[in-house]
Amino acid sequence: MDARLAALAAMVPANTRLADIGTDHAYLPIALVQAGKIPFAIASDIAAGPLANAQADIQAAGLSSQIETRLGNGLATIKAEDHIETVVIAGVGGQLMTEILTQSPLRFPNLVLEPNIGEPQVRAWLVDHQYQIIDEQLLWVKGHSYELIKAELTDQTHPLTLKEALFGPKILAKKDDNPAFARKWSGQLTYYQRLLRNLQQAAQPDHAKIAKLTEQIELIKGELDD
Repeated sequence: MDARLAALAAMVPANTRLADIGTDHAYLPIALVQAGKIPFAIASDIAAGPLANAQADIQAAGLSSQIETRLGNGLATIKAEDHIETVVIAGVGGQLMTEILTQSPLRFPNLVLEPNIGEPQVRAWLVDHQYQIIDEQLLWVKGHSYELIKAELTDQTHPLTLKEALFGPKILAKKDDNPAFARKWSGQLTYYQRLLRNLQQAAQPDHAKIAKLTEQIELIKGELDD
């Protein structure tokens, strides 16, 4: 596994029944079952081609009795009788990720999420649905940044500040020891500043967007200068 998948695997609680949504080759559930960390997994994908690859890899690993494959959209493949305790969704945008989570009638004790954009939206969804963020990782792998979020279902709301929603509360706590933080947000700052100039020069400026972007730029500057 590459560093991103290894970090996702490390976030999965031991001895839980796993659903890997958008599994592709099923590398994650295969590695977790082979390591003895989990007893059972469902590898689900919306596309038949990737799922066929997953089935072949699972059979080659001799794990067909411990990893089931399901073809379908998002969490629609997961039923209450599966007793899934941990859901992994990685490599999709925050908007799609929150739609997948919202559309399921089930609530899962543990979520391990890696949105490729829209991380603040995912954190807001977690707050709204009484999940508590208990771990996060910000990685820089092969020229790309990845934010991984681990959350547990609770019976309370765990609010986040605007700054925590943007950067991640656990990522902020570790930012001084993580060079990926400055690397990611320096690039984002340049992009946001360019975007702000374009918005300000528009024939009909969107003042709400300008205000929000200006606030985000100031937050980023504050964290990079801290």
